[in-house]
Amino acid sequence: MTSFNGLGMTMGNLSRLSGAETRSISPENFTGDKGQGGMATEGTGAYPARDLGQGWKISPSVRIEPGEVFSLADIDGPGAIQQIWMTATGNWRYSILRVYWDDQEQPSIECPVGDFFAAGWGGYAQLSSLAVCVNPGSAFNSYWEMPFRKHCRMTLTNIAEEPMVLYYQINYTLTEVPEDCAYFHAQFRRVNPLPYGEVYTILDNVQGQGQYVGTAMAWGVNNNGWWGEGEIKFYIDGDDPFPTICGTGTEDYFCGSYNFENQVTHEYQPFTTPYAGMHQVIRPDGLYKSQMRFGLYRWHIPDPIRFQRDLRVTIQALGWRHGRRYLPLQDDIASVAYWYQTLPTAPFPDLPSREALEII
Repeated sequence: MTSFNGLGMTMGNLSRLSGAETRSISPENFTGDKGQGGMATEGTGAYPARDLGQGWKISPSVRIEPGEVFSLADIDGPGAIQQIWMTATGNWRYSILRVYWDDQEQPSIECPVGDFFAAGWGGYAQLSSLAVCVNPGSAFNSYWEMPFRKHCRMTLTNIAEEPMVLYYQINYTLTEVPEDCAYFHAQFRRVNPLPYGEVYTILDNVQGQGQYVGTAMAWGVNNNGWWGEGEIKFYIDGDDPFPTICGTGTEDYFCGSYNFENQVTHEYQPFTTPYAGMHQVIRPDGLYKSQMRFGLYRWHIPDPIRFQRDLRVTIQALGWRHGRRYLPLQDDIASVAYWYQTLPTAPFPDLPSREALEII
């Protein structure tokens, strides 16, 4: 996007002036109102700041109790979320991020917080890309542009049995939104194990016009041998039974090749790039970590997959068996699909229960 109204700034147009207004929400300014930051007199930093008083990091974070739905942002538009930073304690699968656009009751984003930032296995792994960065020690960053016209409501729900602490900052702009801007969506799914002979569905039941812009996956392998022969398929605007786009293999879709293998060490080679990566490889430790697990992402930023009416996305879990034959796998697979579309948002499948979300 190359407009100069405060959306879609690039290195090439940073010098262009705009009437857009910059705002930021954090525990030091819950509303993002102008001139209202750093005014807290109580908060998680009140005790260490007791000798210094107001203005000295009194409210840097929030404590979210079990079962609590915490309001991260409640913003009147028009405008756009430009960057989200947060770091969360506790089990990242048990903190559920939801975002609602323009007074919809149906969330357009519903995802465990770790998976939303491509950290699906609950532990740190460096990720350096244009859309998402995960930095030491557990810093989640999203740079997906998220325009809205009337309203943005963002919540975090703690479904754990223990309290969690969240540091966060949501940077946004108040500005006019062009008519052709669509709304950002993200949907989480998890199947463990995938039934034999079935394909894994990343996304379906999308209705409207838009473009698919990314996939993040946490893939746990339950068999020996190579696991990434499966094809990804995009069914666009009524495709049935065959798709318009059919990939050639899982590692090919994530912009790797030949098993992601380092030809010198003959081991999996993690990598992280602006648009694609396998940034996490969890290896068996000879005791309780018995399975190989992988974190992968693919951003369709220069190559969005456009649809006019509907979209469905699937991927096969496919390995090898004796006789040079394919083996349908029964793996532990979780995914987040990222896309833009017109409203309304079709209802998402029910989020798995806490037990079904658990990494085991």
